Amino acid sequence: MLRLACTTSRRWRSAGDTLGLAHLPKMAAPEAWRARSCWFCEVAAATTMEATSREAAPAKSSASGPNAPPALFELCGRAVSAHMGVLESGVWALPGPILQSILPLLNIYYLERIEETALKKGLSTQAIWRRLWDELMKTRPSSLESVTCWRAKFMEAFFSHVLRGTIDVSSDRRLCDQRFSPLLHSSRHVRQLTICNMLQGATELVAEPNRRVLETLASSLHTLKFRHLLFSDVAAQQSLRQLLHQLIHHGAVSQVSLYSWPVPESALFILILTMSAGFWQPGPGGPPCRLCGEASRGRAPSRDEGSLLLGSRRPRRDAAERCAAALMASRRKSEAKQMPRAAPAARVTRRSTQESLTAGGTDLKRELHPPATSHEAPGTKRSPSAPAATSSASSSTSSYKRAPASSAPQPKPLKRFKRAAGKKGARTRQGPGAESEDLYDFVFIVAGEKEDGEEMEIGEVACGALDGSDPSCLGLPALEASQRFRSISTLELFTVPLSTEAALTLCHLLSSWVSLESLTLSYNGLGSNIFRLLDSLRALSGQAGCRLRALHLSDLFSPLPILELTRAIVRALPLLRVLSIRVDHPSQRDNPGVPGNAGPPSHIIGDEEIPENCLEQLEMGFPRGAQPAPLLCSVLKASGSLQQLSLDSATFASPQDFGLVLQTLKEYNLALKRLSFHDMNLADCQSEVLFLLQNLTLQEITFSFCRLFEKRPAQFLPEMVAAMKGNSTLKGLRLPGNRLGNAGLLALADVFSEDSSSSLCQLDISSNCIKPDGLLEFAKRLERWGRGAFGHLRLFQNWLDQDAVTAREAIRRLRATCHVVSDSWDSSQAFADYVSTM
Repeated sequence: MLRLACTTSRRWRSAGDTLGLAHLPKMAAPEAWRARSCWFCEVAAATTMEATSREAAPAKSSASGPNAPPALFELCGRAVSAHMGVLESGVWALPGPILQSILPLLNIYYLERIEETALKKGLSTQAIWRRLWDELMKTRPSSLESVTCWRAKFMEAFFSHVLRGTIDVSSDRRLCDQRFSPLLHSSRHVRQLTICNMLQGATELVAEPNRRVLETLASSLHTLKFRHLLFSDVAAQQSLRQLLHQLIHHGAVSQVSLYSWPVPESALFILILTMSAGFWQPGPGGPPCRLCGEASRGRAPSRDEGSLLLGSRRPRRDAAERCAAALMASRRKSEAKQMPRAAPAARVTRRSTQESLTAGGTDLKRELHPPATSHEAPGTKRSPSAPAATSSASSSTSSYKRAPASSAPQPKPLKRFKRAAGKKGARTRQGPGAESEDLYDFVFIVAGEKEDGEEMEIGEVACGALDGSDPSCLGLPALEASQRFRSISTLELFTVPLSTEAALTLCHLLSSWVSLESLTLSYNGLGSNIFRLLDSLRALSGQAGCRLRALHLSDLFSPLPILELTRAIVRALPLLRVLSIRVDHPSQRDNPGVPGNAGPPSHIIGDEEIPENCLEQLEMGFPRGAQPAPLLCSVLKASGSLQQLSLDSATFASPQDFGLVLQTLKEYNLALKRLSFHDMNLADCQSEVLFLLQNLTLQEITFSFCRLFEKRPAQFLPEMVAAMKGNSTLKGLRLPGNRLGNAGLLALADVFSEDSSSSLCQLDISSNCIKPDGLLEFAKRLERWGRGAFGHLRLFQNWLDQDAVTAREAIRRLRATCHVVSDSWDSSQAFADYVSTM
């Protein structure tokens, strides 16, 4: 047997050398030579297949079918895939046609590694990755998503599933390979990571076995998302703290987004905000960061997050320190619940508390008021100019005290505290962080005590400290940039209700967040906190190096009418480029008869003219009710660089007011290129619409569900077509939801006639009650005029299913002249529309 095996091995080696396979790596017999034999059979089968591919295709074998045994080529390919550890370089050297047949048989790890070689040989693996997505992920990408690389999309989703434990890699041979780590191999393709529920995955990523995974993510990850977060324990938050520090402060994450958090946990929310803004504190009991350990040697201990949020120098330290204690207590509220009950109870009286915080509390003062910068050595005296700087910062933000009474909760008296009683066996802390930990313990132990059967809630302390009793607590001073690490440039909060504490923290961070470029606040229930937000944005705009250029703000209610709010934002941020603002319901100021309706601060809604700004894109979604046209015109007049304007659900008192807006656009917004109207009743504004269509500066106009042809369609359509035929600059026209019908579509076809100077290349006629016969006649007219391809035609949600054969014929003819985008829509849903047009 041994002699037979040796003879067989020599024969396989000789045959391989004959076919030019001598360059393959040496392998140990006998298992490796059995793989080599499969390798030779595979090469032989592939060569035979390539040679016979030019001949006529043979008749189908009677044995073919789902239960038929695998072909020789597939068997050999599986053997090659199983031994890629020793055959990888040889597979890379195969000719392109043979390699193309082997690619589908490889697992995802070798398929990813061979990508570069395949591209050099003119081969694409996109179809293979798409098939893997369909078979393993079993989800269909959104129709709005354009997938440019299926390999990256698959590997990113694969990473998330493995991290959450929602996929079993051992269940499929294409996912299982002992030579590779699924997380490490796919991490370099992850551009977006989502953390859900109770912070699943954060603990696993910061574990020591996954250190290389986290290092790879730090360089590849750009977007970090949080969805449907729930209450988490102290260990999970500590893991998240390390994860954010690695990915943001020492990584490349530039965007943090929070989605759907109905009941935000204050401690977790503030942790995410402060870390995103660039602040870092290891936390009690947390390991030090090995990446910033070298840089932090020889520096003074960095201040804790509570002190960072509140600044260091106050004219009234007693109230300011109560404010600091309140915020830090709330920051540690959830952690206090998780602490073992073995900690000693602390009770102090109001008198002893005041003494410790004002006169005798030297240690607490030193902790609450750390050095001005992290580079100051202990004992260094402050600069004489520090008080002046502090007073100016406080005065710049003291406008909070002018907010209406409803903007802040009523002050509540602080409960009495009892002096903390010592306990034998208490652990003694040592090291530079001992004072910080003692302060945290002091805050949450005091906040959790009771006296005379009454429990003092942290919210009451915060409300009392943050009320108008101390202006410096409402107007928090700017943070020192020297205390920050790298911070993100895009922050998005979607459906995350902001409490007074959370809004105050966000506003204080925003006031000096100079690296922030885009801010999105969507349905956060700001209420009267919008005034603090405006003040913080005004303070940010005054900072050197402010980069904020895009602001997206939407909410159910607003204490300011939307146009006054827009004016205030434009005044606060004159360098803003993109502003999107939406309010769903009217504010109380829209109804002066509401009792107790206090007005906003005078500096928010000043009557002075808006200075010239840099707005290039303005999107506004209005609540119900007529809007004052002069206020909108004042914003447009100050926005000379405006290139895109979108008005949603806007209502004006009369067509003359709408005409005033359009006239302002023509006179002051000469750079305007795109104009959009959505859900507006323009049936009585036909002359204004014609005025727009004759504007020779606009390149794209949208009338979406504007009831354009509700009145006088027989007279208005020819006038509209004539205006468009004489406009040579208009490139796109979108008319969805205007009940154009077959007659209107045929009239619109005259825009593309031979005597027209129109250069229209994009037309959207979705949701316009168009039937197949009308679409077919429209296609025939385009063919008759021979205008050639004019771009894109959108036909969504029309009545094309009433005659499928005619609709297919019409679309076939249209595709010869333009790119048609349509859908299979059930027109029975439009019965009400049909009745209204009878």
